[in-house]
Amino acid sequence: MGLPVELHFSIPAQLQFLPFLLLLCCLRVPVAPSAPASLAPPPGPGGGGGAELRKNVHARRYRYRAVVFQSGAVVQQLCSVCVFVVTWWYMDAGMLSPQGLFGAALVSSLLGYVLFDAVDGGAGRRESGRTRWADLKSTLVFAAFTYGFSPVLKTLTESISTDTIYAMSALMLLGHLIFFDYGANAAIVSSTLSLNMAIFASVCLASRLPRSLHAFVMVTFAMQIFALWPMLQKKLKAQTPRCYVGVTVLFALAALAGLATVSSVGAVLFASLLLAISCLCPYCLIRLQQLKDNIHGPWDEAEIKEDLSRFLM
Repeated sequence: MGLPVELHFSIPAQLQFLPFLLLLCCLRVPVAPSAPASLAPPPGPGGGGGAELRKNVHARRYRYRAVVFQSGAVVQQLCSVCVFVVTWWYMDAGMLSPQGLFGAALVSSLLGYVLFDAVDGGAGRRESGRTRWADLKSTLVFAAFTYGFSPVLKTLTESISTDTIYAMSALMLLGHLIFFDYGANAAIVSSTLSLNMAIFASVCLASRLPRSLHAFVMVTFAMQIFALWPMLQKKLKAQTPRCYVGVTVLFALAALAGLATVSSVGAVLFASLLLAISCLCPYCLIRLQQLKDNIHGPWDEAEIKEDLSRFLM
């Protein structure tokens, strides 16, 4: 009998795991990849979501004339800044005396004061309970305080260069326009900050005028055009819209006429800006409103509509 012969084969290490790989390939079950949640199609009518699909639920529809009317507040503030800067330029050039500006401002303030009460028949004054004697005392205190500190205002920025003063004034007036209350309910609106920035710009510019009397008249004029004038305009807008439109147009023409005496190119550019704000921007808003397409449905976040004020007591 022949002896059994033992045969030894050396299997390469790379082929030792081949059976396991073949077994895994045979047992593998193909699964279709799921689409991401953001790319998944919305549920159809049978899925319970198509019937609840809503579009432009909270969209506001604007009319062109209404938007043009509301843009008058922006136009007026731009014109107020323009009138203030042109007036300062005339005083700095010696073409306008402080006595003349103070007299004109005093007459216009008296007329505006009478008109402020005549628009609503004094109803606003009766609701506030403020008397004319209180208004007169406030005016006298402000005038005396400003006149007493006018020498300080004149020498307040002597150590600062003129270019820096002009740059700060421009930034403050720009901030005044940004934060002014145009009637929108937004977090950026701050009437107090807007008025303070305008007064700060007037103090900076008044410090570059020749005398202390110039500084006093300039700050007083700034208070009239940036604080009192918008109050009158808001009342005109609420009580007599047609009169408000007429005053806005006349005020814009006066600002353009004054700017044209200083720079014709500046007057053309400023007129283009006013037309763009009052005519072109409302038209663009109406056109873009037609392209608005917001969808609402079951996928929106939940909103708590229950009155929770009782928990805040």
